[in-house]
Amino acid sequence: MHSLPKITSIGFVGVGIMGQSMAGHLLAAGYSVNVFNRTKSKTDALVAKGAKWFDSPGEVASHSDVIITMVGFPSDVEEVYFGDQGIIASAKNAILIDMTTSSPSLARKIADEAAKKGLASLDAPVSGGDIGARDAKLTIMVGGEKNVFDHALPVLQKLGTSIILQGGPGMGQHTKMCNQIVIASTIMGVAEGLSYAIKVGLDPTVVLQSIGGGAASGFQLNVLGARMIVKDYAAGFYVEHLIKDLTIALAEAVQMQLDLPGLTLAKSLFEKMATKGLHRDGTQGIIQIYLE
Repeated sequence: MHSLPKITSIGFVGVGIMGQSMAGHLLAAGYSVNVFNRTKSKTDALVAKGAKWFDSPGEVASHSDVIITMVGFPSDVEEVYFGDQGIIASAKNAILIDMTTSSPSLARKIADEAAKKGLASLDAPVSGGDIGARDAKLTIMVGGEKNVFDHALPVLQKLGTSIILQGGPGMGQHTKMCNQIVIASTIMGVAEGLSYAIKVGLDPTVVLQSIGGGAASGFQLNVLGARMIVKDYAAGFYVEHLIKDLTIALAEAVQMQLDLPGLTLAKSLFEKMATKGLHRDGTQGIIQIYLE
């Protein structure tokens, strides 16, 4: 690999709920930010603040020292990295950082193909949702070479507060799978506890005041549980994206012959939501399955 680039320009591909805030933090930090998004209008606010629009991920890559991707599904990751006009074909002495939650095997493939072109790469999925992105307090789980991680760290520090190198390529994605497995069963437990409270005639807001300060406390209960109570199902994180993550996690578990019944059940409940057309709800919408 060549020497790592001096980082002045950052490309950002995918400025949805999360990427919008993240790219904004990088602009505010003084980096030159180049953007591409499938729906161009989602980049308007960033362009108004000084970001530069380019017509393809490859164009963004050819003008950037670091290219960050934050897209939806593994198929989107494949498309932006490996196409003829894609990031790997177009980048020049750059660091590629995929922050999409994707499969560990795809992260390793990106690392391998990037290395053939003399490019550096990291897989760096995040946790913290829309609030973490907005407040620059994301948890960032990183896989890749330590020297690349150290070089890219100042950029990642503009986006998150807990940034930990977990191991080689793919290990960031494996860590994110651990995160999603815990979240899936936890949010299911929150929905079950609050459903019980509602059915028995308790005031769930008062219940939350009690149990939200005890051993059950945490983001899923205190923040998303509160949204469940007022039937606020707006997405900080889409159900369809969680289903994607849980599908990856379950496939990895099956490959390791690891039985995870909580993950299996949670995945089936979120899939039930999707069949009812609730795939664009936030994950807190799972309570609807219990109270229908």
